[in-house]
Amino acid sequence: YYPNTLDPDLEKRAAAIAHIMKLIDLSAALGVNMVTTFIGRDQSKTVEENLKIVSEVWPPIMRHAEEKHVRVAIENCPMLFGADQWPGGQNLMTSPVLWKKVFDVVDSEALGINFDPSHCVWQMLDYIGPVYEFKDRIFHVHFKDIKLYPEKLKACGTMAYPLDYMSPKIPSLGDVNWGKFVSALTDIGYEGAAVLEIEDKAFESSKERIIDSIHLARDYMRQFVI
Repeated sequence: YYPNTLDPDLEKRAAAIAHIMKLIDLSAALGVNMVTTFIGRDQSKTVEENLKIVSEVWPPIMRHAEEKHVRVAIENCPMLFGADQWPGGQNLMTSPVLWKKVFDVVDSEALGINFDPSHCVWQMLDYIGPVYEFKDRIFHVHFKDIKLYPEKLKACGTMAYPLDYMSPKIPSLGDVNWGKFVSALTDIGYEGAAVLEIEDKAFESSKERIIDSIHLARDYMRQFVI
């Protein structure tokens, strides 16, 4: 569901674009009217070069989405964790500055954000202010946490592979302030979907532990979401 539509391999890029188009069709047919994905990125090119490719690839996708009355929510995950995604990562829409630039080159109100605050934490970004700034563009939300390891970060710095100094966690076991984040969502009147995203390796030893992690995350978030 999250292919790289800016893949440098043009055959793979075409397949990814065709896949997104089919997802839009299916979303409309099912009455979901929402597709969540990545904008993609050619990790060998600059931001400016990628924006040019976005301006060529994404307007036709969004025209198709608009015709089908489907909104497309781009997750703000850089897709940069280890050597395979280095450098640059595989998703351009990583920060509020880049969200604006993408929205400038793809003129469609049906294009928005699948907001995961955890990705802001490890990029040292504010995740509260953008809720208000992009309130009309937040179409979907992920509840996932990130734990930063300050001593590791001091030793390796931000130019290291991100997994060298951080780890995905279930909500409440990382550094996201969920009370403030959900409070901001209620301030803007957000009524869209939110999903628990479970990627916590501390709970991956068995199927039972994975289910435990879902229950723990659900029970914690019930303080803020019914």
